[in-house]
Amino acid sequence: MEKSTLINKAKSRIKIFESFEDSSKNSSIINAILISYGCVFKRSSKPVMKGSWVESIEEARN
Repeated sequence: MEKSTLINKAKSRIKIFESFEDSSKNSSIINAILISYGCVFKRSSKPVMKGSWVESIEEARN
C-alpha cells in the first residue's frame, strides 16, 4: 500500500493512509500505517492537515 485518500461526501474532511516503516529497524517489512487527517475549507485550496498518528495494521483494521 503506497498512499490512499478518503474524502467525505461534503468534501470538508480528508484522511490519508500511508505505509509506515520504522527507520530504526533494518527490516523492510511494513507493519504499521500512518494516518493523517485534516479539513478542506475551499475547493481550490490545499487541505489543512490537523494531525496524524501511527497504528499497527491489525489495530487499523479493527
